[in-house]
Amino acid sequence: MYIRKLAADELPPMDLLLTADPSHLKVEAYLKRGECYAVFDEEEIAGVYVLLPTRPDTAELVNVAVAEVHQGKGLGKQLVLHAIQVAAIQGFSTIEVGTGNSSIGQLALYQKCGFRIVAVELDFFTRHYPEVIYENGMICRDMLRLTREL
Repeated sequence: MYIRKLAADELPPMDLLLTADPSHLKVEAYLKRGECYAVFDEEEIAGVYVLLPTRPDTAELVNVAVAEVHQGKGLGKQLVLHAIQVAAIQGFSTIEVGTGNSSIGQLALYQKCGFRIVAVELDFFTRHYPEVIYENGMICRDMLRLTREL
């Protein structure tokens, strides 16, 4: 398996990206402004992330998704660590990520990769998404913001 940036003429795996963010409009918007990277299992995309510059010294990891058949193999952690490395190489001093209050596994992963919780945006998902998002038996309401210095 290997990770690489998708070329401009390659279509990003929208079905996979939508598993991490159910808003087609939001995903399309940040794909236009960010860089999409994928982990490949031979020719098949097994996982993906999008890195988005947000401020002069800050990048945001806005989408991390691993295909269900490839989950549990450490690919999510590889993608997050790759994003951290790419952001550092590109000269950013900080990388941020946001995740839902109900995203228990993702929250643990980000903290294992050195991110720290710095803020909570109350009712983010209930205000910005038209349909209720359920995850791990609960409603995803709040956005937890995490950051890591590079």
